[in-house]
Amino acid sequence: MNYQHIEFETYFKNHPDTNGYFGKYGGSYLSPELQSAMDEIEAAYHTICKSSKFISELRRIRREFQGRPTPISHLERLSDKIGTGVQLYVKREDLNHTGAHKLNHCMGEVLLAKFMGKKKVIAETGAGQHGVALATAAAYFGLECDIYMGAVDIKKQAPNVARMKILGARVIEVTDGLQTLKEAVDAAFMAYAEDFENSIYCIGSVVGPHPFPLIVRDFQHIVGVEAREQFTGMTGELPDAVVACVGGGSNSIGIFSGFFNDPVDLYGIEPLGRGAGIGDHAASLTYGEEGIMHGFNSVMLKDERGEPAPVYSIASGLDYPSSGPEHAFLRDIGRIKYDVVDDEEAVDAFFELSRMEGIIPAVESAHAVAYGMKLAKTMGKGSVLINLSGRGDKDMDYIIEKYGIR
Repeated sequence: MNYQHIEFETYFKNHPDTNGYFGKYGGSYLSPELQSAMDEIEAAYHTICKSSKFISELRRIRREFQGRPTPISHLERLSDKIGTGVQLYVKREDLNHTGAHKLNHCMGEVLLAKFMGKKKVIAETGAGQHGVALATAAAYFGLECDIYMGAVDIKKQAPNVARMKILGARVIEVTDGLQTLKEAVDAAFMAYAEDFENSIYCIGSVVGPHPFPLIVRDFQHIVGVEAREQFTGMTGELPDAVVACVGGGSNSIGIFSGFFNDPVDLYGIEPLGRGAGIGDHAASLTYGEEGIMHGFNSVMLKDERGEPAPVYSIASGLDYPSSGPEHAFLRDIGRIKYDVVDDEEAVDAFFELSRMEGIIPAVESAHAVAYGMKLAKTMGKGSVLINLSGRGDKDMDYIIEKYGIR
């Protein structure tokens, strides 16, 4: 399918449709009780998202608490080192309060929970950035907060675990299966099913049953809106390409959505990990097939039995066996090109950006940086805007322990 057949001027009104589908992807595949809870969330969201009071409060929070707008930085030294004349820029979501893009939707989700009269927020986290952001939002609004996190990720992301606890959240270790992000989602869903009357499950990406792919995209759209305005203000033109890492896909859909209707190439970068073998990567859009998990239909990595396959990535925020349904749709229509970066390339980019520009990126974001650098080497001219979705404080101990100082 050619994406030029899609009317992007009205895209946000038509995608998802009233049943939560982006083409054939999305929807809600839940028990009747949980579906009733999702219907309640959807009704509440559609009520407050049109409320001037809600919008004004969210804008105030972004300005006075989060520190938005986050800036765009020109990577002049790194661009000069690449030497093709192509200029690299980064959208600095690492400077958003809590150090990543996740607070953009967490403040909105907890504000929604307050409107609905809920007493507790429940979530999963991989890299810990969503957990920290939700714990921050819960502290801000005075709600209880339970965060489910795989035992492997707890060990890798110790600084973020400490932050969540300091902020008052209860961090619940998940020891099932591979003890990473998928298992954390499983556990969080089970906890929510047992207490949906008093709590709300604040999904951490553009995944899950409808309406969460819509809600999270809407809250992350601010990244793309800011980036487009800032970049044209800085340079007088649009970037030639925009690059972002993709796990579930919240940071990427946020920045990409600001450029859907523009002649800008969009690149979503998945984690190739150790290689293309099953269990060695988490590149669902590259190697996956259609399937249902965690209440939504998208593309997913499957094992020989058709169940969610084991996945791996150096980046805890990317090691999920599926991706958001909107990403699957945009892949199918050709609006976004999806490609991969492996662990070694990401680690090299982690150190390169740190040394050349004084910016230590999250290892998730380093996947996008690595691809942006590779892309610049193939272009004869132009500019590349990379979404720097988070800062690397959380990753430093792990990277030094495993790779040393390069």
